Amino acid sequence: MNYSPPAAMKTIAVRLRERSYGIRIAAGSVDELGVLARAALGERARRAVIVTNKRIAGLYGNRARRALEASNFFAHMFLIGDGERSATSLLTFLIEQGIERSDVIVALGGGVVGDLAGFGAAVYLRGIRLVQVPTTLLAQIDSSVGGKTGVNHRLGKNLIGAFHQPSLVVIDPMTLRTLPPREMRAGLYEALKYGVISDARLFYRIARETNSLIDCDLDELAHLIARCCSIKASIVSRDEREAGLRKTLNFGHTVGHALEAVTNYRLFLHGEAVGHGMRAAARIAERLDLLAASNREAIDDAVARVGPLPEANTIALDAIISAMHHDKKTEAGRTSFVLPVEIGRVVVQSDVPPHVVRSALKDAFA
Repeated sequence: MNYSPPAAMKTIAVRLRERSYGIRIAAGSVDELGVLARAALGERARRAVIVTNKRIAGLYGNRARRALEASNFFAHMFLIGDGERSATSLLTFLIEQGIERSDVIVALGGGVVGDLAGFGAAVYLRGIRLVQVPTTLLAQIDSSVGGKTGVNHRLGKNLIGAFHQPSLVVIDPMTLRTLPPREMRAGLYEALKYGVISDARLFYRIARETNSLIDCDLDELAHLIARCCSIKASIVSRDEREAGLRKTLNFGHTVGHALEAVTNYRLFLHGEAVGHGMRAAARIAERLDLLAASNREAIDDAVARVGPLPEANTIALDAIISAMHHDKKTEAGRTSFVLPVEIGRVVVQSDVPPHVVRSALKDAFA
């Protein structure tokens, strides 16, 4: 099916040979979901399973279903319950409905929905096609792109999962207008990550336009989403399975994942944990004489502009450090840190002395 997207739609390509796909960004694109999916998947796909949760189903479920049915998909809907506990239930549903390899799962929601739906798509029939329709800022700029799927375990985040690239990502910035302010801020912490690792201009623009972004200025959001997706698409295209370059996307995540794990994923939103993690990584880099104090202060200031983080100073440092050792980024018993050397450039280092880590954490959480 030939489809020409409207001029206002931004298109970003993730180039992975036969697994290449497009990211389509435009206000109102939820209503274009059917024609976009048909163009990406071809005519063989007959059924689509929309995986979402109760809240998002109430906001966008019917629109997504109508858009798919208008392009001759028979659309089912599966509502997830308590996060990762729904993985087995989703697989049972797919089996009961007789979903075939030519059919598609549509992930409509935030990062938990996208990860769980993607994991189901990766393991059902050893892999069926997936369309990501992220509705949170963090999912739009990060988790919907790149093919990482998984479910959490009480001993660590994303220890169970698979790489499974989507066939299409459809991003509608207008969905962010129904996002709670705290979720919006969580996405902006993650957006700052992209500026620190790759684009100083983006970093300072986010710091300058924080209020406009939180207020959902669509032009500013479209620029932010497109730039973050472009950075991630470029990195994933060169390093799909995190052999080297893709590790830089974990800036702030070594400590962030540990904070989530030791609090049973209940105290911090993911972006908030990453915000703490970026502050900690900047302090480690400063203590190792890799980062100037002025740049560490700029990272602190940008995080503070987005909003206050939930306090972490009551969490035992030993518990956080222990959780870091269980992280999937640990190799040969050594914990890797992505450390900034300036705004826009980072290095990966795994020989950080324990006393430096402890001192930096204590200072970051004070």
